[in-house]
Amino acid sequence: MNEALAIELSRLEAELHLPAVRADGDRVSDLLHAEFEEVGRSGQFHSRDATLIALKREAHPYEIAADGYVATKIGTDVALLTYRSAHRQEDGTFTRHTLRSSIWVLVTGHWKLRYHQGTPTTDVW
Repeated sequence: MNEALAIELSRLEAELHLPAVRADGDRVSDLLHAEFEEVGRSGQFHSRDATLIALKREAHPYEIAADGYVATKIGTDVALLTYRSAHRQEDGTFTRHTLRSSIWVLVTGHWKLRYHQGTPTTDVW
């Protein structure tokens, strides 16, 4: 595990969890690789364009809690980030527990999210 890399990539990933960032198409575009793809926790495939549209349309932002970040270099300019997340409800309970994997690529000195996958799991908190 690369601790410094985990800190850097988890910070970027956590930005994508913030409602203000999710609503900011320019910032999301900046974070996502030009060829970004995702397989959501639903099992459905989402393109970069579909993701940008869906994030702009989110009507009810929710708080995402995440931890257990682990970063692994899988190439010179490529890293795998894994972690777990859940939605924090108003009463403090957690729902939608998910194991997550992201592939980040270093492009002209900036990390870009190339691929993301969420897998539903049982209560992990």
